[in-house]
Amino acid sequence: MTHSLPSDWTNPYPSARSAVLGRNVVSTSQPLAAQAGLRMLLAGGNAVDAALAAAMALTVVEPSGCGLGSDGFAIVWDGKELHGLNASGRSPQGWTPDRYAGRDVMPEKGWEAVTVPGAVSAWAELSRRFGKLPLSTVAAPAVQYARDGFPVSPVIATLWELGRQRLGDQPGFAEAFLPGGAAPKAGEIFRNPAQASTLEQIADTQGESFYRGELARKIAAFAREHGGAMTEDDLAAHQADWCGTIAQPFSRSVIHEIPPNGQGIAALMALGILEAAGIGSAPLDHVDTVHLSIEAMKLALADVYQYNADIDAMRVTPDDLLNPAYLAERAKLIDPKRAGDPGYGAPKPGGTVYVTAADASGMMVSFIQSNYMGFGSGVVVPGTGISLQNRGAGFSLAPGHANQVGPRKRPSHTIIPAFAMNADGTPQMSFGVMGGPMQHQGHVQMSLRVLLYGQNPQAAADAPRWRVTGGRGVALEPGFAPEVVQELKARGHEVSVESGNGVFAFGGAQLILRKGDHYIAGSDPRKDGQAVAF
Repeated sequence: MTHSLPSDWTNPYPSARSAVLGRNVVSTSQPLAAQAGLRMLLAGGNAVDAALAAAMALTVVEPSGCGLGSDGFAIVWDGKELHGLNASGRSPQGWTPDRYAGRDVMPEKGWEAVTVPGAVSAWAELSRRFGKLPLSTVAAPAVQYARDGFPVSPVIATLWELGRQRLGDQPGFAEAFLPGGAAPKAGEIFRNPAQASTLEQIADTQGESFYRGELARKIAAFAREHGGAMTEDDLAAHQADWCGTIAQPFSRSVIHEIPPNGQGIAALMALGILEAAGIGSAPLDHVDTVHLSIEAMKLALADVYQYNADIDAMRVTPDDLLNPAYLAERAKLIDPKRAGDPGYGAPKPGGTVYVTAADASGMMVSFIQSNYMGFGSGVVVPGTGISLQNRGAGFSLAPGHANQVGPRKRPSHTIIPAFAMNADGTPQMSFGVMGGPMQHQGHVQMSLRVLLYGQNPQAAADAPRWRVTGGRGVALEPGFAPEVVQELKARGHEVSVESGNGVFAFGGAQLILRKGDHYIAGSDPRKDGQAVAF
């Protein structure tokens, strides 16, 4: 392939959106949050200030995907160097395997699913190290939306109602999110004054109150009231870690992800397998390209589900899994004409929101935060607006598994920011695809479309997606050519077409591609969001 980036400005897929161009850009899944980020850039802030303002606003305007009790990860290009931040939380000290004895799977609701929330520590760390504006200034739009209210957007209203049905009986949920006992409808004004006060306290204390102050005491007291294991000591012990990135060459780019416990390594493995298998010889939307991509993803996921965990508990290293010889060995398992059902290999030792922002100085940020499954655990600490994630559901209960639940341990994590560098070491693209187990699969599809085949970011976001579902199962969005669908079935794929469910099952992409002295951005039409620029 010899395409420049991008080489194609057409919009071949159903969407009314065009790519957005500018020297300062914010792209995220809710328009008010995107505008909050833009306000920071207009006020003299940088891309980190913009990303944090958008992220804090998203806890208010998109509570179906994140909250003050979320986890977070970031990749930052500061103009000279790439940095990776892991701000996912660890399990409470009391989470021994015996605590979950008799269960087949980890709980998804309530306090038994809540690990220490890390997003607030991500905000504090990123602001301290890279921000130009005071955190109180960065938080101001979120505080305003929470205190004065905002009109609920359509996609989020749908997700809010689903959250009510699933979590309406969880401690504190109705008080915080169901005014009058109902989920707000699209266009209705929603206010959360308790969250506004909490955001101010977080900003004024640089997050200290959340982990070692008044807010920490309230979180721990509510846990005790409901039999949860989380204590003040668990919260105080939390720290976000500057962890660097792991990387995989692909086409003329190098893709970077956060190391495990994040599952971004699955995207890197799939891209390495695709490179070894000769991806690019057929057109982008040809069945051979789709089939090969699906098969590579299945091979990568088989390994990740076996080996990925808190990096301190893993029995193989990321270098083992990304070893070129191992990925070439895995690539040989792909039958170009037949769907496989692979197991894991044996490498030799050796509901989410996403924000991306970039500024005229060259700083670029890839940031993600999530409550995991929609509103997460459903637990909301009374009088605070702190809705808590359910990341504990990501642990395994299998004895001896690297990802087995245990005290003060990070679970295997689906939320992953991504970043692409040019082969010469200059920054190329910050991107992500929110949406549970769709995320690594979405990273592969965005990388193929933009970095290998030269599509512009908006066209890549618009394009129909596939999602492997286990075994030979694959879900497709409407929009794939009928002959592609039929040929995938003929090759043994167990195909389902999920019409009208894309917002839930196929994620939401946001992308910013650097082009000379400006940027090209795309924002997923499956979400309410937008890319904004000046």
